[in-house]
Amino acid sequence: MDKIITIEHKESVRLDSDRLAGLYRQLGDTNAVDVLCRTIEELAVRLSNCERFWRQRDWAGLRKCSKSLVAISEQVGMTALARVAGDVAQNVDAGDAVAIGATLNRLIRVGEGSLTAVWDQQDLSV
Repeated sequence: MDKIITIEHKESVRLDSDRLAGLYRQLGDTNAVDVLCRTIEELAVRLSNCERFWRQRDWAGLRKCSKSLVAISEQVGMTALARVAGDVAQNVDAGDAVAIGATLNRLIRVGEGSLTAVWDQQDLSV
């Protein structure tokens, strides 16, 4: 074996900028930044919980956690994250362990990209 090929998974993320702008209009700059910061933290915790549920084979916990990711991410315009989290829940419902693992890994990649994109777009420096 002379050549080893490394495959890098890059996921595109989609943010609904209209939803974010609406959040700023509705809450004002300071309150919107506060909500986004708390949301980002909550999404990061839930992504970690999803991975933990998967490792423990806690399918009910994984389904519930991924469904909560759908609701939270839709509220702040993270459309790709919401879609992939919904895919995880569907695969749990289907009982397809291989698909659950694949979509969960995709969820984590999209989640990390989405969190970074919102952070960067809103310049939420601490």
